Amino acid sequence: MRFSLLRILGYCVGGLWTAWGGRKRINARQLRRLRRLVEKVRQDSPLFQKLYSDLRASSLIELHELPVTRKPDLMREFDDWLTIRYLPLTRARDHLLDIKQLGVPIGDVAVFRTSGTSGEPAVIVLPSAVFELLYGITLARLDRSQFRIIKEARKAGLDVAISGGNGHFAGAGIIRLMNHLRPWLAKRTTFIEAEQPIEKIVEQLNAIDRIGTIVTYPSVLSILAREKEAGRLNTEPALFRVGGETLTDDLCQKVRHAFPSSKHHVVNSYASTECFTPSLECSHRRLHVHEDWVILEAVDENMRPVPDGTLSTTALLTVLVNDVQPIIRYDMGDRLRFYSDPCRCGSPFRSFQVVGRQATLLHIGEVVLSPLVFDLEHEQARRIQLVQSAEKEFEVRIELAEDAVSEAVFEQVIQSVKRVFQENNLPDVEVRASQSSPQLTASGKFHEVLPLT
Repeated sequence: MRFSLLRILGYCVGGLWTAWGGRKRINARQLRRLRRLVEKVRQDSPLFQKLYSDLRASSLIELHELPVTRKPDLMREFDDWLTIRYLPLTRARDHLLDIKQLGVPIGDVAVFRTSGTSGEPAVIVLPSAVFELLYGITLARLDRSQFRIIKEARKAGLDVAISGGNGHFAGAGIIRLMNHLRPWLAKRTTFIEAEQPIEKIVEQLNAIDRIGTIVTYPSVLSILAREKEAGRLNTEPALFRVGGETLTDDLCQKVRHAFPSSKHHVVNSYASTECFTPSLECSHRRLHVHEDWVILEAVDENMRPVPDGTLSTTALLTVLVNDVQPIIRYDMGDRLRFYSDPCRCGSPFRSFQVVGRQATLLHIGEVVLSPLVFDLEHEQARRIQLVQSAEKEFEVRIELAEDAVSEAVFEQVIQSVKRVFQENNLPDVEVRASQSSPQLTASGKFHEVLPLT
């Protein structure tokens, strides 16, 4: 696997050229690359040969004509999904079983796995072009103020990534991969496993002399803010970067209060293992899609486009840079809303906000609740998790702070949860204390609410 600085420059220049051409050039490049990808997969992917057998010529195809694809269906036919023949699923899974191989390429590709938060984990195969685009397109889309923020953060200290470390996940994997391909790109980054007890994470952060940037999930950042307010966390990074989960305004406010010396707001990103670079947050805090290389569709339950300004049921992702493992109209399960007005930053690329995932919603009879309606914080708790064990049965799991009075904390949290149910006309829901510890996803994310699966 090769990582070319020249190709990074090419993606940067191409990205700038596309933006300067406005919507007309963006749309033209997107369509041309889509048709090129469709032609490639028709030739080299047995699965897509079948899926697209009845469609018209690739040179005439339009996005809406292509069928929607879903992770379980694609994984069942993994060997026919890929356009390369040297990586059957058995070989990929053997590679993923060996943690020593994290970030080590197989031939010309890198292999990671998803956490399986919304169902079966997926095995994701990424060519070097995905990583080259990650750097090149970011350089093309950052404005002067964002470059200044990054420069200040680098001067302030090291980068720290807090993510899942017990598997081949992208958070740790890309750092190891860059160490393998271009060590100078990753030497500034320290990795901390998110699966550890909070006190261990805090201990490791406190041991680092100067931290410029912390990169993690919003759920971990929320916990760090509580640790800072409690006086247990001493570090004061210049910048926080988050992704992988929904970032709320409430969390941003909490971080500003807990870290008053931090110069900059929390920088959000919308990314996944399937596509590291679908969007970038501008200086006006809107996420803009890299539409020259990524297609993101907001659709309803029938997979039809919803108008701008309308919350989608799910989102469909098409990655135009990955011709090894085709991600084309791939159902992400994310709920998002495209803005109906242009962004003040002047970008010609469409902007959107992420509201959450279908898989995170609680279904109790005819009532559907967002996890955000619960206040799962307590000054004597480090982590609190609400787990739905049956349709109308829930248990509360708590990682207590030192010297906390267990019975009192559980009682107060349970009463808070019950009030939410009563306010939503659900008085007969049972909530009980559990002695089990809060659980993280395989990739190190912490979900405060776990719906019934």
